Amino acid sequence: MSSEIMAAYWQAPPMARTLATAILVISITGHFGLLPIGWIYFDESRLFKLPPEIWRFVTSFLLSSPQLGIVLDPYFAYQYLSQLETTNPKFQRKEDVLWYLITVGGFIITVNRIFLGGYFFLQGLIIAMCYTAVQDARGAKSNFFFFTVPAQLIPYCMLLSSLLMNPMAIPLQVTGILAAHWHDFMTRLWPEFGGGSSLLPTPAFLSRFVETPRVFQREYGTAIRPGPGAPSTGSTTGASTGSVLPDSWRTRGSGHRLGGD
Repeated sequence: MSSEIMAAYWQAPPMARTLATAILVISITGHFGLLPIGWIYFDESRLFKLPPEIWRFVTSFLLSSPQLGIVLDPYFAYQYLSQLETTNPKFQRKEDVLWYLITVGGFIITVNRIFLGGYFFLQGLIIAMCYTAVQDARGAKSNFFFFTVPAQLIPYCMLLSSLLMNPMAIPLQVTGILAAHWHDFMTRLWPEFGGGSSLLPTPAFLSRFVETPRVFQREYGTAIRPGPGAPSTGSTTGASTGSVLPDSWRTRGSGHRLGGD
């Protein structure tokens, strides 16, 4: 049973899996006093210390709400990031998803630090990912707890639930929706209706980073993409084979018949 659970864990989309795991670990250790909260909250003044505490850009998105939020926040983060990572047509490459997290996260931090003075931003990121994930789901239905609603209303259902259970989170969640809408305008609406190109193109260095072996490697059924300048050797089906052979051994070449020329 444990081996099956671990196999399912490692087959999950890597970025969604990593984010959900980090949220769960940081939240449990933080809320139960095992990890000092002072180490992980965001404060721009700490960036100018020696050495700069740059990890706060990441850790400020990893602390969940207390109590039930320790379970629900990692679940929602995994659910919506996995949709962006695997099925959303807006993100054709892994580096596009990573760049989305960087830009939207930066927007949320900037707006909150200027206008709201917040120190943790996970609820803003979750609703931003939700907003982006459901944008192309026009006409589809989705479940929100015990209710079935149009998929595009899910972010607003999350706002309504916060109004009932945690009103203090609403300003942060609103900045998340603004961040997702800003990203959509910069990368989709402006190129389509403004006649220009994307105003937030994915930097080339992210492509080199994610193409490094074993870094964000997908194990759940994507096409095998050779490195820059490498010839195409064929394509895969949408299903993962689960083979332990290297990727280069599993690609298909032209082949030769035995005994032939």
